[in-house]
Amino acid sequence: MPHIPQGPTAALELERFQSALEAALLPSPDYDAARWLYVPNTYSEYRYILGTRGKKPLICVGINPSTAAPDALDPTLQSAQRIALANGYDSFLMFNVYAQRATRPDDMERLLNRDLHEENRKAFRYLLSLSERPAVWAAWGNIIEKRDYLMDCMRDFAADGQAVGARWFTAGPPLKSGHPHHPLYLRRDTPLLDFDILAYLAR
Repeated sequence: MPHIPQGPTAALELERFQSALEAALLPSPDYDAARWLYVPNTYSEYRYILGTRGKKPLICVGINPSTAAPDALDPTLQSAQRIALANGYDSFLMFNVYAQRATRPDDMERLLNRDLHEENRKAFRYLLSLSERPAVWAAWGNIIEKRDYLMDCMRDFAADGQAVGARWFTAGPPLKSGHPHHPLYLRRDTPLLDFDILAYLAR
């Protein structure tokens, strides 16, 4: 079933990233927590992180989460995992520019919930901390144009990445629009190419 937001995220009592992470690091009756990182670790109206654990992770940045969960990846995350493994990474970590679940990006809320964004930013910083030189795959396609606030959020994440020397990639060359490819219809052997995130955001 698709996920349709039940209302604005500002009406929710958000689980803060740090407490959600601490819970996600504990054993779970629902999935193998030694293999998966799922924050929060129960299904909700938002998701900070979903991915696999490893020593050489690829951080994949999409726009917003849908219904995926551990052992139940949707086609986009299946493709992201295949491409990460094919490019020499042992794991992938799916992160999103905006944490609100919505299967159709058109259903995302019209106004930015800054509180949710700040917690999501903490999640990104945590992912960056897992590697000496983090590898970040820009994978949002033209969907970033769906809401005006998405590019502003992306600027914050680019600054966080720059602060720790993150290296950004696209899978294949950018689209004609200049945006990086969405993973869904890419071949599993699509190579990762260097991506100048600062030049992209300065367009």
